[in-house]
Amino acid sequence: MTDGTPPVNGIRVLDLATLFAGPLAATFLGDFGADVIKIEHPRGDPVRGHGHSKHGAGLWAKMINRNKRMLTLDLGKSEAQTILCDLARRADVLIENFRPGTLEKWNIGPETLRTINPRLVVLRMTAFGQLGPYAARPGFGTIAESLSGFAAITGQPDGPPTLPPFGLADGIAGLAGTIAIMFALYARDARGGTGQVIDVAIIEPILTILGAQVTVFDQLGVVQQRTGNRSANNAPRNTYRTRDERWVAISTSSQSIAERVMRLVGHPEVIDEPWFAAGVRRAEHGDELDAYVAEWIGQRTQDEVVRAFEEAEAAVAPIYDAADIVKDPQYAALESIITVPDEDLGPIKMQNVLFRMMGTPGEVRWSGRRIGQDTDAILTELGISSKRIAELRTRGIV
Repeated sequence: MTDGTPPVNGIRVLDLATLFAGPLAATFLGDFGADVIKIEHPRGDPVRGHGHSKHGAGLWAKMINRNKRMLTLDLGKSEAQTILCDLARRADVLIENFRPGTLEKWNIGPETLRTINPRLVVLRMTAFGQLGPYAARPGFGTIAESLSGFAAITGQPDGPPTLPPFGLADGIAGLAGTIAIMFALYARDARGGTGQVIDVAIIEPILTILGAQVTVFDQLGVVQQRTGNRSANNAPRNTYRTRDERWVAISTSSQSIAERVMRLVGHPEVIDEPWFAAGVRRAEHGDELDAYVAEWIGQRTQDEVVRAFEEAEAAVAPIYDAADIVKDPQYAALESIITVPDEDLGPIKMQNVLFRMMGTPGEVRWSGRRIGQDTDAILTELGISSKRIAELRTRGIV
């Protein structure tokens, strides 16, 4: 039995990380009940100036800082380091993404923090990890998307390697970091262990998600090439323009779906071809199959295509942008997009929590707050007087 309490209620997280991967891990924990304290320099996390803003409020920050309390500390100063140690003494998790050696230089490295609190789980999220010849290099998700092989296989065959227009590697690493933290908390709390240090290199989770390309190279010497929207494993699989100048995508990963598609578009004769029985062989005939599908789709509107594919029980989706997503009935049924009250902007829409847990649900309780908004309250919890807080603020410590 469960009582509806969020699954990590009572877990305290210190989020020292900047921009995306590390802060996302903290966001996911906050969505499911953790008390997340976002610790940023008094100038603010760079995410506050990233992308679009409204009335001076960064919209990325509104999403990624949701469910977090805001504390400012200049960790380069000794008094701020002392405050961090006091916070770490009462925390369960600390997330950081400074270059290796930075926290140690400030005398607040994992060994120091775990001496203060042996139960502390420390997630170190960097581009290249804590070891190796690249460890000291600066790096972001773009570097991981390049080094992992993602960019090399993305784009048209005759075009350049293509990078995603969003933080793909950061997002994958954020999810991986959350899983790692939960594994560590389970080992600590259910197995009688202690805290531990977790090293996540952003280049690694995306490398794993890319599948068997390393194994294929190792065993066959085959290097995966760019195929545009096509797949080397099945066909037809592409994006297609409809009569009303919109787009749809189809996939035929299973044999039965491929057969339904070809019957639907009026070319059942290809099903009897010997090569049609295997996805890889179908992919070798991608030009032929694409031509049949594109002609049929090009004669119909997007709504007509989607309806016909659904009736044929074949896999199809319209190509959506954000304007389509917010009015889609499936997303509405799942409550994937929610409206959150915001003190700067009024009601704002954003993605809901990642999944629905029926017994211990997550919740977006508030959107990202202003820089240092909870500093006084958090420092008061540590027993620091209001007079002392004012002095710390005057001296730029907080």
